[in-house]
Amino acid sequence: MGELYALDFDGVICDSCGESSLSALKAAKVRWPGLFDGVDSTTENWIIDQMHTVRPVVETGYENVLLVRLLLESRTPTIRKSSFLCQVAEGLTVEGILENWSKLKPIIMEEWDEKRDDLIDLFGKVRDEWLEQDFATWIGANRLYPGVSDALKFASSRVYIVTTKQSRFADALLRELAGVTIPPERIYGLGTGPKVEVLKQLQKKPEHQGLTLHFVEDRLATLKNVIKEPELDQWNLYLGNWGYNTQKEREEAAAIPRIHVLELSNFSKKLK
Repeated sequence: MGELYALDFDGVICDSCGESSLSALKAAKVRWPGLFDGVDSTTENWIIDQMHTVRPVVETGYENVLLVRLLLESRTPTIRKSSFLCQVAEGLTVEGILENWSKLKPIIMEEWDEKRDDLIDLFGKVRDEWLEQDFATWIGANRLYPGVSDALKFASSRVYIVTTKQSRFADALLRELAGVTIPPERIYGLGTGPKVEVLKQLQKKPEHQGLTLHFVEDRLATLKNVIKEPELDQWNLYLGNWGYNTQKEREEAAAIPRIHVLELSNFSKKLK
């Protein structure tokens, strides 16, 4: 019997936090130029630094753009345009964002009059421009986790990428950083539907009957969504403890029987 691995990308294969934070900062300046007038490099560096801490809350890339503005407004209350931010000011600490992001996000989207699709388009456009103008720097702002490149190259299992990243960016990074080409039909990127639906599609494919199914993800919330679907009971679920998750989430995952908390070295061994 063979093995099938469905792998998340950001936080499992690639540490893209440096690139996504810089892209989000560029996008935020395009979206809200007035707010960033006079913002100095010290503040920008502070925002990028904090983005590494709040990264576990991000499900889809465009949320990084919202987080950049939220961090800016938390750092410089004088520029707050939004009345609601005074009401939820205690949620504006980094800890507050980690705890309350699912509640904060819809409030700020409404308050700032933002649309999800517009922000996705903007974030993708900013990345495309960076990629076209300075490919080497864009690639260099990402890194693969140690051992992952070899594990992908020599994988004996059937590997699929299931990510909320736009497929073209995942493909470019796999080629450039891992030296691996994964056929486009095996990369399920942003726009291919929720991950639970992708997993259902994968398990139904005739060529996958009889394979042992594994799903590796770094977001606990995503794994919990899989557990809610009885149809997906045959998937083995793993939380990558090297990815974008908190100690609290890792402890919670360890207490859930369906979820195996996975070390990076064991992940690389499993793929091979």
